[in-house]
Amino acid sequence: MDDTDRWRDMASAPRDGSRILVTIRPSEQGPAEVDLAFWSNGDQFAGEGWRASDSSPGHIIEYAEPELKCWMPMPLANRTSMPSPWEGDNDQELYGSGI
Repeated sequence: MDDTDRWRDMASAPRDGSRILVTIRPSEQGPAEVDLAFWSNGDQFAGEGWRASDSSPGHIIEYAEPELKCWMPMPLANRTSMPSPWEGDNDQELYGSGI
C-alpha cells in the first residue's frame, strides 16, 4: 500500500482548500461513508469548516468536526475504486501506534 493510501487523523488534515477524502462516522442516518471534502475559510453564506460539494452537485454539505473520523490525500488517477471507509474502533490503530 502506498503511503498516500492510508487514513490519517483529522487533526493533520490540510486546511488550505485542497480536496481530500474523508471517512464520515456511522450514525443513525447510515453506515460510515467516504466523501470528497475541503476546508472552507467561510463566505457570506457560512463560517469556516469542512464542506463537500462534489458528491452532490449544486448542493453544499457542511460537516461538523465530530462527524469526520479521518482523512486521506486524493488517490492517484490510476486507482480503480474508492477506498473503503475506516471503520476501526481503536483510534490508536489509525495513528499507527496500536500495536
